[in-house]
Amino acid sequence: MTTVAPPPVRVDRPTSTGGRSGGVAWMAVPALIMFTIFGVVPLLGVLALSFTQWDGIGEIKPAGLDAWRSVLSDPGLPHALWVTFLIMALSWLFQTPLSLLIGVFLAGHERYRELLAVLYFIPLLLSSAALAITFKALLDPNFGLGSGLGVDFLNQDWLGESKLAVGVVVFVVSWQFIPFHSLIYQGGVRQIPRSMYEAAQIDGAGRVRQFFSITLPQLKYTIITSSTLMVVGSLTFFDLIFVLTAGGPGDATRALALDMYQRGFMAGLMGPASVIAVILVLVGLGLALGLRRLGGRGDESQLEGA
Repeated sequence: MTTVAPPPVRVDRPTSTGGRSGGVAWMAVPALIMFTIFGVVPLLGVLALSFTQWDGIGEIKPAGLDAWRSVLSDPGLPHALWVTFLIMALSWLFQTPLSLLIGVFLAGHERYRELLAVLYFIPLLLSSAALAITFKALLDPNFGLGSGLGVDFLNQDWLGESKLAVGVVVFVVSWQFIPFHSLIYQGGVRQIPRSMYEAAQIDGAGRVRQFFSITLPQLKYTIITSSTLMVVGSLTFFDLIFVLTAGGPGDATRALALDMYQRGFMAGLMGPASVIAVILVLVGLGLALGLRRLGGRGDESQLEGA
């Protein structure tokens, strides 16, 4: 009796041009459409508006390069750029170390740390305008926290002196956004394999040595990601500065985003305001690409922790 061998089973493997990869590519189409509608189209509209003359209500008239000439020749533009970069640098220097330390601390698995993580996250849930109003009342030299507690150090004109006003803006911004970046670092630390720390303990390394030899190197790309969000996000600080200082005293806290608002909606110069918006986009894009280049190719990834 002869037996007939079953026919070989053919297994279709997905290729780079079809199969699973094709299905995954189609899943990105809705996001691409949304990005085009709400990102690319408005950006192109702002770019086109920068070559016009418009007060926000009447007829839009072509103006050529007049708006660009008026903005680029304005002596207030370098000052606004300087204030923007100053707030950006100071907030990064203040937020990054604190966010990193808090994130590493919260990465533990004790239950009380989970409760602290929830409490630390509360400032991010509050409105920037509400925070500005609150801190403005607390720092009032006559009726604020200093006079209420009788602390002479707090009885300063915090928002009336240039350096103090910039410091207050940086402090309030950092107080609001440190919880967000701490959450990013917390997730990054939990992705570090525990075996690395166990091996370091066997070699006699303490917690400080483990932090500088294991935690920091493993958080390289997390730091780049957090810094990118922090730096690019600082370009859009408007509502908090507008409510807290209104750009004062003088022009000490007049950042580029606030300058754009004052030109467009207070002075009715939508053309120059659009020019500043384009400048903000270009600066943000340049900073993001620079940080990405600083972080390398980014092909390497952290091993999943236990």
